[in-house]
Amino acid sequence: MSISFSLLQTDSKTAARAGILKTDHGDIPTPIFMPVGTVGSVKAVDHFQLHHTIQAPIILGNTYHLYLRPGNEVMQEAGGLHQFMNWPNALLTDSGGYQVFSLSHKRKLTEEGVTFQSHIDGSKHLFTPESVMDTQRVIGADIIMALDECTPWPCEYDYAKKSLGITHAWAERCMKRFKETTPLYGHEQALFPIVQGSTYLDLRKQSAEFIAGLDARGYAIGGLSVGEPDDLMYEMSGLVCSILPKDKPRYLMGVGTPVNLLENIALGVDMFDCVMPTRNARHGLLFTRKGIRNIRNEKYKKDFSPIDPDSDLREDRDYTLAYLRHLFVSGEMLGLQLASLHNLNFYLWLVREARQHILAGSFGYWKQEMTEVLGRRL
Repeated sequence: MSISFSLLQTDSKTAARAGILKTDHGDIPTPIFMPVGTVGSVKAVDHFQLHHTIQAPIILGNTYHLYLRPGNEVMQEAGGLHQFMNWPNALLTDSGGYQVFSLSHKRKLTEEGVTFQSHIDGSKHLFTPESVMDTQRVIGADIIMALDECTPWPCEYDYAKKSLGITHAWAERCMKRFKETTPLYGHEQALFPIVQGSTYLDLRKQSAEFIAGLDARGYAIGGLSVGEPDDLMYEMSGLVCSILPKDKPRYLMGVGTPVNLLENIALGVDMFDCVMPTRNARHGLLFTRKGIRNIRNEKYKKDFSPIDPDSDLREDRDYTLAYLRHLFVSGEMLGLQLASLHNLNFYLWLVREARQHILAGSFGYWKQEMTEVLGRRL
């Protein structure tokens, strides 16, 4: 098996872990943050910058969007997403479940699967556990996700319980289909089933135990960061991490702020993705080691200090806050590019720093110090 996970160290005061996730497209040091490249592109950041400048070892694509456009036929003829987008490092694909279930007025859920209308042209499609596995074989990501239902928050207990039954049945069908098929492009793929259960402790416990019993290469935690208070997120995440196997990677889907990352790393999460660094960047919000800047603020109009003097990113040191603000108020695309690159670089710096502190045995103190400032508005 060419995809494997090695746990190197666990922090003595928290459940934080440092490890290595090996794939055919390179080793991924954990904890790790994955930039989101929904349709095979991380918004406003080119692949050279992703690979060479901020050195992202893995990025994420989305099955729903790639299935609709460019479609399976184009993807297979291109030789999979790695070849199509000319990306040398690892890829992970979300099953598309979250996107489909967000189309609440355009989809119908049954035990067989989910029928939905395309947000592009209104055409009807059916996702089943089997078809989603087949599509992710065609896309060819190193790590792929099982089809699940992401319940909303708040969610009635009876609905969450019924949904969980469907998610578990689909996970088994995904595992079966995955074992019946083989990779298409000469590199190994790993399937991660997803823990659900909304914010109900008994359902989360039941789901974590069931999903852990599937003996997959890794596991995902879904249905969080959908509007629930942070304390509830941490309670659910901590419970699930206490149940999932210690020798397999744990991926918390769609999370979150820098503080969310550190708190969940402390609970035992290894992998994260979120659109927040690039989405917030496009609105002029910059994450820094001292807090959050809104670059559109008038106070930066004549601030000729570097964007971030603490950063190891050349662009953060070469350009000033005043210039970046000018780009935003002028509607120049370079502003979106510089801000997106900055935020992604910051997120990757944050998880690398967390890893070094875990290995050095100083994570607990460092994490407490960082969480006191990261959410502060400057």
